[in-house]
Amino acid sequence: MKTIFVFLTTGFEEIEALGTIDILRRAELNVKSVSLTDSKQVTSSRNVTVIADMMFDEADFSQAEMLVLPGGTPKFNEHEGMKKEVLAFANKGEKVAAICASPMVFGGLGLLKGKNATAYPGFEKYLEGATLQTDKAVVVDGNITTGRGPGLTIDFVLNLVEQLLGKAKRDEVAAGLLVK
Repeated sequence: MKTIFVFLTTGFEEIEALGTIDILRRAELNVKSVSLTDSKQVTSSRNVTVIADMMFDEADFSQAEMLVLPGGTPKFNEHEGMKKEVLAFANKGEKVAAICASPMVFGGLGLLKGKNATAYPGFEKYLEGATLQTDKAVVVDGNITTGRGPGLTIDFVLNLVEQLLGKAKRDEVAAGLLVK
């Protein structure tokens, strides 16, 4: 079974990271959190410390099905190794997703040129070459998914579930979450 890697770095947004991991696991997907720091313990934007499943250098990206960047901080844009993996993965046509501030990583890598995308208010300026869709919670354009922010995490992740497992599974997971 392939793996969905969700990256964590200091200052990550709790709802976006932990909500994403939770909902993808409810869908029975193989999800691993990956620390981009020098420790498996990673502290969020509101001082919640979590233990990642693995360090970045332990991840076997050849086994990846999707790479996901939660938001909360521009620090995701500082990890060169992760950016290299995201760029290579996306350029092979594989699925990448980012929410909140993190679509800036995709913009900086040139992945959004000619694509529709969204981001947290104020971060649109980093979506180089994108057609902005700021009125949408989630935007999917080819293999790239972008999401707006914390309150829209459930929409974002259910969209990822549908992309990976179909609408019936999305509806099943949504029903379990009491989401209409």
